[in-house]
Amino acid sequence: MMHSDCLCNLRGLAAELQLPREWLATEADAGRIPCLRIGRRRLFNVDAVRRALAERAAEQYSEALCATK
Repeated sequence: MMHSDCLCNLRGLAAELQLPREWLATEADAGRIPCLRIGRRRLFNVDAVRRALAERAAEQYSEALCATK
């Protein structure tokens, strides 16, 4: 497990979160997960990405609940 204040590259993020690199790259390019861009490189804070994904999941869950009422 990585330290919360460390930045990692896409390969490290994918390994840490056990998610496909291609999907994470698409999400970063679309601005749906936070990243720091340095030239062509993308660096990620694992905790920030986890929070962003959790917030998005909670939002989608909430929307799904409202749609069923």
